[in-house]
Amino acid sequence: MPNVLLLGGTTEASALADLLDSAGITATLSYAGRTAAPRLQPVPIRIGGFGGVAGLASYLRAHRVTHLVDATHPFAAKMSAHAVAAAREVDVPLVALTRKQWEPVAGDSWSHVASIPDAVAQLAGPPRRVMLALGRMHVEAFAAQPQHHYLLRFVDAPTEPPALPRHNLVVDRGPFTAEGDVQMMRDHAIDLVVCKNAGGGGAQAKLIAARRIGLPVLMIDRPPLPSRQEVHDPRAVLAWLGHDAERGV
Repeated sequence: MPNVLLLGGTTEASALADLLDSAGITATLSYAGRTAAPRLQPVPIRIGGFGGVAGLASYLRAHRVTHLVDATHPFAAKMSAHAVAAAREVDVPLVALTRKQWEPVAGDSWSHVASIPDAVAQLAGPPRRVMLALGRMHVEAFAAQPQHHYLLRFVDAPTEPPALPRHNLVVDRGPFTAEGDVQMMRDHAIDLVVCKNAGGGGAQAKLIAARRIGLPVLMIDRPPLPSRQEVHDPRAVLAWLGHDAERGV
């Protein structure tokens, strides 16, 4: 019987946890610990880091993990690289459950940059009203461009005010709608959206909203990752585990 360690923090990880529980497959869901109140899960959870590649490899051995699933955020490059290295060291099969990247369609006006520092540099110039659709991790970097008024949207209220001299903060948890994001962008007179190419449908509302009202988007491309097997559907992980999701066997 498989014993799965699921590296989570995404909606896909939660969906997979539900499937694993329904299939009777032993699993533990691991969170990095950045969300103050993660949703309840049907499988046991652990919160916190592992201590690098060596720590993760030690955990895999100590808990006799048979399969490792990386369902972290597409920009959790360090954790994903550690997962690949630890899985190889311990000889545990690894699959990544990740979202397909977003691609521009007719009506989009995207500019691409390779990193957060590149995005910050790209904002040099006259004051604008910028929606930073990045979560809370990278906000402080944009203090280097203090001339702008920023709109922030966090899942949890921060313990300290964001280090931006001009900003509005919305505390809300998705999924969001294009209609709601159109209204929010109009209410705050946004003229540029900055976001990471997280992919998937749950976070796409802001891109649809920007397209509808003709706003440009500064898109931060995904970081390079080591070669690994990837799937885009939680049910594909069950198939990888040798379990038929349709028949329950």
